[in-house]
Amino acid sequence: MIVRTDHSRPPLQTARVPVSDQYSVASDQYSVISNQWSVISGRAAASRLADNGPRSTLHAPRSTPLALRALRGYTLLELLTVITIMGLMAALVAPTLRALKPNAKVAATRELLDAVGRARQLAISQRTTVYMVFVSPNFWTDNAAAAWTTNDWKAVTNLCDKQLTGYAFVALRSIGDQPGVFNPTYLSSWRTLPQGAYIPLGKFWPRSRVTLTNTALGTLTIPHFSMTNTIPFPSETNRPPPYARVAYIAFNGMGQLVSGQPGQPELIPVSEGTVSVARDFNTKVALVGPSATVKELPPGNTMQNYSLVYIDRLTGRAHVERRKVQ
Repeated sequence: MIVRTDHSRPPLQTARVPVSDQYSVASDQYSVISNQWSVISGRAAASRLADNGPRSTLHAPRSTPLALRALRGYTLLELLTVITIMGLMAALVAPTLRALKPNAKVAATRELLDAVGRARQLAISQRTTVYMVFVSPNFWTDNAAAAWTTNDWKAVTNLCDKQLTGYAFVALRSIGDQPGVFNPTYLSSWRTLPQGAYIPLGKFWPRSRVTLTNTALGTLTIPHFSMTNTIPFPSETNRPPPYARVAYIAFNGMGQLVSGQPGQPELIPVSEGTVSVARDFNTKVALVGPSATVKELPPGNTMQNYSLVYIDRLTGRAHVERRKVQ
């Protein structure tokens, strides 16, 4: 057999590709395939979401109770049960929350009780009669106001917003004074009961007196405060007498009550509500002239839910009397 050799065409030679280049080409092909698969998977997922159909699986998906409840929601009976439970809880918690709210009447009665005890203690320590004086309503209408100086009227202006709530301690004599010497001294600045409480108008002469019919002591007609014009008012610099009449209670050097009706205890009721006075629009200073506006809140609480300070005449000791909740 004769073999011909074609010398016009050179023999084929296989080009040898470096290994690094082969790895790079394979990586590029893998990235292309991965991207194509991601596109295909994303289109398939979007198609399933659009169709809102179940996934194509070989087995049925498990249905848990929570999944079923989420699908079917809540029944009317379940909603009514929850609402009932919430209502019961609110009914149980409401009285507790109400009890947390400060009670102005209770706080004022407590402060008044402490103030009465303070007046008695001052009388014993000073060995003289100590007066606990109160700011009466419309006190500037007294005839003695005609003799008040400019400084007196300034003090009056400062006391206008203390009507039915203000009090101070005064002694007409001090230890070591000679008999018959008149040396009045205010033993304290003017103080007020807590906001939201006041001494009712019926305790001040000449208003109609307060009558309580449902107390543990029976029916009580509250007597007026004692009145005097021997105490410098509105300050100790107010001279000479006679002075404006002021309401007061008093204790002697032995701590005994020496004011009020003979043989009777002193009863000081406390009301819950507001006392409003007219004020200057710009300075907000209380104005002398317009009467204070008293608003009892809730209405009738002075008698229906009474709270008063009871002062024993012989010992001068005080305690609180209030309506007991049945």
